[in-house]
Amino acid sequence: MMFSYKFKFLFLFLGVLVSPALFSQDKIEMGGDEELIKESTEVDTAHVVDGVVKRTLIQDNRVLPYEPMREADIPWEKKVWRVIDVAEKMNLAFVNPQRPFFQVIADLALNGDITVYNKDDFKHIMTIEEVQAQMSTVDTLIDFDEDTYEETVKIVHNDINYEDIKQYRIKEVWFFDEESSRLLVRVLGIAPIKDFYDPETGTFKYALPLFWVYFPEARKYLSKELVFNASNDVAPMTWQDLFEARYFSSFIYKITNPLDLRIKDYIKSPLDDPLQEGIDRLLESRRIKNYLFNFEQDLWSY
Repeated sequence: MMFSYKFKFLFLFLGVLVSPALFSQDKIEMGGDEELIKESTEVDTAHVVDGVVKRTLIQDNRVLPYEPMREADIPWEKKVWRVIDVAEKMNLAFVNPQRPFFQVIADLALNGDITVYNKDDFKHIMTIEEVQAQMSTVDTLIDFDEDTYEETVKIVHNDINYEDIKQYRIKEVWFFDEESSRLLVRVLGIAPIKDFYDPETGTFKYALPLFWVYFPEARKYLSKELVFNASNDVAPMTWQDLFEARYFSSFIYKITNPLDLRIKDYIKSPLDDPLQEGIDRLLESRRIKNYLFNFEQDLWSY
């Protein structure tokens, strides 16, 4: 009888020593409210959902190919060039700091996922090295040493930030499909525009596109990139959806013509008034817009 009491006391003593360690270990593994996390403990964030549910619609999204067209079914088409100004309220998604549009297409170009071109005719392909050269500006600085009175010339490379891109150019084609009796439009190319200034005076000199992206090729990649929707945080919209639905504000600066002129090349004020020139060019842009809109309507008689 004494032997059994000794063993009971021994088991009770060992249980008191072991149970706190097991209990603390269970709390760490269970991940409860009283979880004990040490400095070396790895925290698993895979279960963290920034919202109500984990959203995978964009990752699983598949872009539909364009419907096939026959040359005989396209009796009329016009190419139009537009400018998207990111300062307009409707275009603020282009400069969303979380994932700006310039960063999207720049990553695709630098990674070699898409082919970029130097002009909007899509004939001359740019290499990744040429794209990288366009992504940075080179400045020459003179460093003056006050101790030795020596001047040292330094070459500084400054990477282009998305905030430096104020506008985008869009090339699109409007065409009439005789089979379906519809006037359709497709985006052909997109180009980020960089403003260049005089380094001495700081005055504006000109604006040039950094590169041209062939939109039909980039559609499958843009369909995986989420766009901020001001109306609904959970509405799935991608950059491919934005351009296909034409959910942006723009103005026309060129349409195909015999001399390949832009609007500003043939709309000039006789009094050299910049304000009047701007108004006249805007009116010409709206005239072209109405021409495209009324073309389909003029095909029918009621």
